[in-house]
Amino acid sequence: MALNTWLLFLVTSVGISLTPGPNGLLALTHGALHGGRKTLFTIAGGLIGFVLVIALCMFGIGALVQASIIWLVVLKWVGGLYLAWLGVKLWRSPPVAVEVSSDGVTVSAPALFRAGLLTAATNPKCLLFFSALLPQFIDPDRSLLVQFTVVAMTYTVTEFVTELAIASFAARVRPWLARVGRRFNQVCGGIFVAVGLALPLRA
Repeated sequence: MALNTWLLFLVTSVGISLTPGPNGLLALTHGALHGGRKTLFTIAGGLIGFVLVIALCMFGIGALVQASIIWLVVLKWVGGLYLAWLGVKLWRSPPVAVEVSSDGVTVSAPALFRAGLLTAATNPKCLLFFSALLPQFIDPDRSLLVQFTVVAMTYTVTEFVTELAIASFAARVRPWLARVGRRFNQVCGGIFVAVGLALPLRA
C-alpha cells in the first residue's frame, strides 16, 4: 500500500471510529456501567470481530479482482455510492442517547469480551460497510496479505484509541452527545458523502 493511500485510509479510519456505531455505543454504556478498565475486554472482543470482518471482505474482494480487474472498478463505484447513502442516513439520524442505571450488577470479563466480539462480527452493516470501503484502497499489483495486515492494524489501532477514550470519559461524553449529537451526525454524514463520491474517482 502506497504511503499516500495509507494516509488517506488512516484519516478515513479515524472518521469511521468517531462515527456513532454499535461498538462505540457498547463501549460508552459499558464504560459508564463497569468502568474503563473492565471495558477493555469489550473493546478487545470488538477489535477481533472487526479483524475477522476485514479479512472476509478483503480476501473475498481479492478473489474477484484476480478474476477480473473490471470487478475492482465496479466494486469501487458500488461501494462509493453505498458510503454516500450511509452518509445521508447518518445526516438524517437522531442523536445518540444512552440510558444507564447503577444496579450493582457485575459482569464477567468473558461476557464483556463476547459482547464486543458478537456486536462487531455479527453486524451485517459492518460487513457491507467494509465491503464498500476496502476496494477503494486495494492495489491489485501489491501483496493482498500485506495490505490486509496494514489495513487491519491501522483500523484496530484507531478504533481502540477511540473506544478507550469513550469508555474512560463516558460520564462526560453522554451529556455532550445529548447536546450536540445532531450536529455531530451531520458533520460525520457529510464526510461520508464526500468520501463516497470522491474515492471512486481516484486514479
